[in-house]
Amino acid sequence: MTEQDAEMTQIDETMLTIGELAARAGVATSALRFYESEGLITSERTDVGHRRFLRSTLRRVSFIRVAQQLGLSLDDIRSSLGSLPDGRTPTREDWTELSQAWRPRLDERISMLERLRDRLDGCIGCGCLSLEACHLFNSGDRAAARGTGARFVVGDPI
Repeated sequence: MTEQDAEMTQIDETMLTIGELAARAGVATSALRFYESEGLITSERTDVGHRRFLRSTLRRVSFIRVAQQLGLSLDDIRSSLGSLPDGRTPTREDWTELSQAWRPRLDERISMLERLRDRLDGCIGCGCLSLEACHLFNSGDRAAARGTGARFVVGDPI
């Protein structure tokens, strides 16, 4: 085995192809390319231009996916990952700190979802006046004076 072959074997053991990373992370390869184009993950290129990812990128992709499932925007995720030194993958301590910072946003989201669930069959204050109950809850479209959107769901009193 040549020195170059030994080096490639070592790289292959510590690096993942885009297909391997996608399969392990449960995402499409196009998602990984997108994350890379957004600066959320990085790869190295082989001599022929194939992407290779550090195994630790799997944790980073998992972090991104969980954050997305929590409803965080890519900007929020980018900011969170950017707060880590040297672009490293989040550690357990990092995750604790970042998740604590997200808690108020998640609590508000939970509260909004509960309001939506509880008012789903009634007026949500959108001003549409199309539901049978609108003339009771939102007569004259008084919700419009409070702003745009579903005013009662975002927390305005009925």
